[in-house]
Amino acid sequence: MSYSFFVSDFKFCYFFFFFKQKTAYEISACLVGSEMCIRDRLTIAYESVDASPAPAANPGDRIDAMFEAAEERHRAARRVVSMLLRALVYLGALLTTAVLLFLVGYILVNGVPYLTPSLFEWEYNSTNVSLMPALVNTLLMAALSLLMAVPVGVGSAIYLVEYAPRGSRFVAVVRTTAETLQGIPSIIYGLFGMLFFVTALHWNLSLLAGACTLAIMVLPVVMRTTEEALLAVPDAYREGGFGLGAGRLRTVFRCVLPSAVPGILGGVILALGRCVGEVAALIFTAGSIAQIPNFAGEGAMAVFDSARTLAVHMYALASEGLHVNETYATAVVLLVMVVLLNLLATFAAKKMNKGGTYD
Repeated sequence: MSYSFFVSDFKFCYFFFFFKQKTAYEISACLVGSEMCIRDRLTIAYESVDASPAPAANPGDRIDAMFEAAEERHRAARRVVSMLLRALVYLGALLTTAVLLFLVGYILVNGVPYLTPSLFEWEYNSTNVSLMPALVNTLLMAALSLLMAVPVGVGSAIYLVEYAPRGSRFVAVVRTTAETLQGIPSIIYGLFGMLFFVTALHWNLSLLAGACTLAIMVLPVVMRTTEEALLAVPDAYREGGFGLGAGRLRTVFRCVLPSAVPGILGGVILALGRCVGEVAALIFTAGSIAQIPNFAGEGAMAVFDSARTLAVHMYALASEGLHVNETYATAVVLLVMVVLLNLLATFAAKKMNKGGTYD
């Protein structure tokens, strides 16, 4: 502001001395003009001094605004993706349920009307095509297979989890082998059983040969599910047992296994379902004779008799093409049997686990 006053006064003096020889009228006009010029310049100077400068934009505010805008866009994108994934999950669940209901309904509609008393006669012939011998053989085959596979599978899993050094190469090799065996087609197991049990050991087509083949098939399933169930048990259970002075074996059977029973029985249920529904392996090892092994007359040697299971019975009737309706009826019985066995195993797991879980 002082600089503006200095410039204005200098110009006023310049004009005054320049026009001192002029007339009074001319000097008055010049002064009036100078006064107006000075007033205008003072006004501009005061306005320039009094006017507050515009606040400078904070770079941090701009960055925050950019982040907020980007977060809003990402939030909208996440909402869209979440809606799509939820829709896909619901669609998958709906399709799975629809397929299951369709299969079960189709089997029931086509099979229930043909569930006649002759289908449940004790002896099979070409007239009644009874499924009772196949039903009994299925239960015997599943029982023998699980009797051989479950102790070996559970024991192997206990050793791998509780006794073998964690992270050892041996454990990794065993796990890889078990996972590989789970993916081998059943026809390969059937060929192996035929070459080894039927031919090499001279067991012929028999109940025992088929049961041993099925035991080898389901052994990796039982072992891997038991191993995962044992790994899911918290280490605090083991530490508590050791802290109370219990040995490793007592800790495993008293603290760890009761908590892992549901997972172990889940693997047993899977193995049971595979035993009941297997066809290819049993055709090469157990045969297809529709008769119940004569345990009353032969005793334990009856396990070397040929036996036809329900799945093989269905295959035989369907391949002949003469008893298609009875095939659907057999499918209904097989479906009901699998459901009942699963319910029985689930009930047993709950009873065994009652009072054995700790939060």
